[in-house]
Amino acid sequence: MADVYTCSFCGKEIEPGTGKMFVRLNGTVFYFCSTKCQKNFNLKRIPRRIRWTVAGRKAAGKE
Repeated sequence: MADVYTCSFCGKEIEPGTGKMFVRLNGTVFYFCSTKCQKNFNLKRIPRRIRWTVAGRKAAGKE
């Protein structure tokens, strides 16, 4: 059975066989559903301030 992961940036579920896994040298694992999320993460953007993320929608009171 394949594991279902959530995107480390936007919070959406990642279907098995898609997405990217990024591992830092200290062993921290990050999962990304798209290159859009990966690039925003590399730019050190905060997910709460971005409207289309789950955390951003929650902070804005939409969910």
